[in-house]
Amino acid sequence: MYMVAQCLGAISGVALVKAFQKSFYKRYGGGANTLADGYSTGTGLAAEIIGTFVLVYTVFSATDPKRNARDSHVPVLAPLPIGFAVFMVHLATIPITGTGINPARSLGAAVIYNQDKAWDDQWIFWVGPFIGAAIAAFYHQFILRAGAAKALGSFRSNPSV
Repeated sequence: MYMVAQCLGAISGVALVKAFQKSFYKRYGGGANTLADGYSTGTGLAAEIIGTFVLVYTVFSATDPKRNARDSHVPVLAPLPIGFAVFMVHLATIPITGTGINPARSLGAAVIYNQDKAWDDQWIFWVGPFIGAAIAAFYHQFILRAGAAKALGSFRSNPSV
């Protein structure tokens, strides 16, 4: 239901932009994500996978409830690294795909703009973020957190420390 609500919200948001900012809407192609000329489908897919990985990994790391216990000497302001990650991903991927990293946002613009170019590679803006997010979740949960738990466990079980 959450994904459906996000998609409906994105469609509604783009419809409002089209209704109230028609000239900007037309000038910028409805905000629809498209693969830029000169880039291959593989490059676009890789950009979306890597961009989503960076964002999701940053969110997991910045909001990890166990992080405070491990790194209490470092104050964590989650919005700062997350916002910086979004900024960096946009700098890197806007020239390639227009930066999807959120399938609902890409879908909302494609539905309202409804031009062939917006639909041609729409799958990239779904497959890329799902793969990137899955890799980030796996990496965070099974590599980083497992390694941290193992290191903490060996530290606690060592009586000489």
